[in-house]
Amino acid sequence: MPTFPREFQAVVPYAHLFCRRVFAHVQLLLLGAILAPGKRTVTAALRIVGLGQQAGWHKYHRVLSRAKWSARAASRLLLGQLVAAFLPTGPLVFGLDETLERRWGPRIAARGIYRDAVRSSDSHLVKCSGLRWLSVCLLTPLPWAARVWALPVLTVLAPSAGWARAQGRRHKKATDWARQAVRQLARWLPGRQLIYLGDSGYAVLTLLAATRAHATWLTRLRLDAALYAPAPARVKGQRGRTRVKGARLPGLAQVAAAATTGWQALTLPADARGQVRTVALATGTALWYSAGTVVPIRWVLVRPAGEPQGTIQALLSTDLALEAATIVTTYAQRWALEVTFAQVRAHLGVETQRQWSNLAIARTTPVLPGLFSLVTLLANRLHARGLLRAQACTWYQKQAPTFSDALATVRRYLWAETLFDNSPKDTVLLKIPRHQLHIWQEARAWAA
Repeated sequence: MPTFPREFQAVVPYAHLFCRRVFAHVQLLLLGAILAPGKRTVTAALRIVGLGQQAGWHKYHRVLSRAKWSARAASRLLLGQLVAAFLPTGPLVFGLDETLERRWGPRIAARGIYRDAVRSSDSHLVKCSGLRWLSVCLLTPLPWAARVWALPVLTVLAPSAGWARAQGRRHKKATDWARQAVRQLARWLPGRQLIYLGDSGYAVLTLLAATRAHATWLTRLRLDAALYAPAPARVKGQRGRTRVKGARLPGLAQVAAAATTGWQALTLPADARGQVRTVALATGTALWYSAGTVVPIRWVLVRPAGEPQGTIQALLSTDLALEAATIVTTYAQRWALEVTFAQVRAHLGVETQRQWSNLAIARTTPVLPGLFSLVTLLANRLHARGLLRAQACTWYQKQAPTFSDALATVRRYLWAETLFDNSPKDTVLLKIPRHQLHIWQEARAWAA
């Protein structure tokens, strides 16, 4: 049985969510999920920690399929850890987006047919069977990274309409799940300013109106959105209901084409590849109105600098006091979500888990993105001790560590603390136990 290093125990303070027997199994599964290459199944986690011949292996499956514990309570603890470690003060920026877990099989009740955003393009549509997840990620710069990272804190399943009909329930759209997630985080983080970044799918008036008291939204905006001037003041003796909007304003496409529109230049911060872009901005305020729902917004038009005929994009902010440059630079951080989704697939085995029961499915997939955040916390502690470094070779020099470097550093530390914690510090030769050598041989020899 492996021992758990001090840093691992400090970063996993979830013992009170489980009974003592189940928490021992939880720690082994988390340790195995970090160390295992390839698929992230329960059996793969058991093999990598030396329990491949464990007779009671079914007990570890029951942690996900039967044991009583709250994934939402674990998310709250994880969020508190990330905020305390990286953003103890100031506004908190979150990114919301959906990701598709490609899964097949008649026993996966919540699966549906969705557009595969990764494989589709403007001219080619690809649909795929799978599970749709809504992920909320904390966007934060790290002291040792060259870019903003998106750290998952809450991942919820957004089932298909067919599943809702089969269960006799009303189908909840992704925006309904987003509304619940925003209100949940507002209860967990009282007194903090919360900013949410979403794509055009979250530019929905009902969602913005229902959550604007709890958070600020920055999203894409349609160029043909119906924008209006503020409602005129009610005069004495006026009959009828008080107006909620004024006159219709020109569309954003007309504003962009008008010669009288004032544009200002903005140089965006360098991205992870060191590239710097300059764009031109135009901004204004308006009321966005439709079907009786009205939301005050600040709109921002963005186009490449020096290209009057370049592609125009529009953004909105529900905080009218935000400056246009702040809106654009903050919204540019949203790309970190796509990077995180790619990395949890490449390095943490998302889509390789094989649970079939509804409860195990609802728990397993959120745990793997959460493991991304746990590994980041562990790497941050190791960085403070001077143990985190980027992989280097003669033909490729990294400027700053990436998640693959963070994961490798954590794995290296866990192996060293597990095997050589009693070895002298100045020794030249380290003897590896035979059974541990066998584990490594099995992990590397068999095809992933």
